[in-house]
Amino acid sequence: MPSPELVFIPAITHIDAKHWDALFTDGYPFTRHGFLRALEEGGSLGKDTGWLVQHACLYQDGRLIAAMPCYIKTHSYGEYLFDWAFAEAYQRHQLDYYPKLVCAIPFTPATGPRLGLAPGYQPVQVMPWFEQGLLALSERIGASGYQCLFCEPDLEEPLQRQNWQRRVNVQFHWLNRGYSHMDDFLARFSSRKRKNLLKERARVQNSGIRFTTLSGDALTPEIWQQFYRFYRRTYQKRAGHNGYLTQKTLLLWGEYGRDHCVLFAAWQDQTMVAGALCFRSHNTLYGRYWGCEQELEFLHFEACYYQGIEYCIEHGLTRFDAGAQGEHKLQRGFEPRLCYGYFKLFERGFNDAIADYCRREEEQMHHYQAQCRQQLPFKSGE
Repeated sequence: MPSPELVFIPAITHIDAKHWDALFTDGYPFTRHGFLRALEEGGSLGKDTGWLVQHACLYQDGRLIAAMPCYIKTHSYGEYLFDWAFAEAYQRHQLDYYPKLVCAIPFTPATGPRLGLAPGYQPVQVMPWFEQGLLALSERIGASGYQCLFCEPDLEEPLQRQNWQRRVNVQFHWLNRGYSHMDDFLARFSSRKRKNLLKERARVQNSGIRFTTLSGDALTPEIWQQFYRFYRRTYQKRAGHNGYLTQKTLLLWGEYGRDHCVLFAAWQDQTMVAGALCFRSHNTLYGRYWGCEQELEFLHFEACYYQGIEYCIEHGLTRFDAGAQGEHKLQRGFEPRLCYGYFKLFERGFNDAIADYCRREEEQMHHYQAQCRQQLPFKSGE
């Protein structure tokens, strides 16, 4: 039997959708062919964005047996497990940190599969082939190294066998402890914390805001266009630019991946004034994007957190990953959980210093996680 062949492919449309999706079968929405296709065709990725598509595909006798979503990066924006410290160290020593190779989902700090496999194959079997391919491509383009971000634990052993180093961060996720109603969840709160949360929700309701949950065919082009205006306005106010996503990408998500999309839409009278866009798998809700027409007190918390929690309870989902960062989530019952990334840099002179940096960072993250647990709103003993 001939050896497998690793090929880097510059567009997801060059890969058959059925063959790609057959490798990623756990329902995680962000490795779906349609999700990535919308990013690429919509112009959210490409030459002028600093995300150059180079999907790594492993073929055996012409059959796709494994794949990783990969990109050549010319900056570190949109990754969320940031490596600015590495880039600055390279710059101080007059070395080029960019380009680099990244196996990740653009703009999506949500843990999930980064290696798709055909039945009968294991990560430890195929990772040496990806390692060889990543190394060859890195040498060809002059990359400083490569990374795999927000990957699942099953990749830890094969990556460490190839001497990748680990980084750790903390996110805040809501976990369904078998609740049948929102009141079951709130019953775990201390009295004062529960009252504070209910006051927040009441302020939104009393302002005349009502919510609808839109998915499937209810996500019309008009809804997507309105939500994009909210998204762009929010980014302009917060960061001074229009955001990473184009309107076309959102419209294509509505075409290619609408079954995974859930929009919590806020209405005042007959006008949509805000929205929180989520994606879902069979057991997890992922909060991704938020935008509004005007700032209203506590509207962000209602749209981005409380509506999602109620949706998870109603639909029997086990987890709500509401996105990166945000210690304010703790007071709303989101628990601190560790997430991981792995990397390999080629500049040997940095190895000891970076390894020490990662060890100290991991110790800090474990300490931070323990501190965060002390801030949860639950009754003592919960």
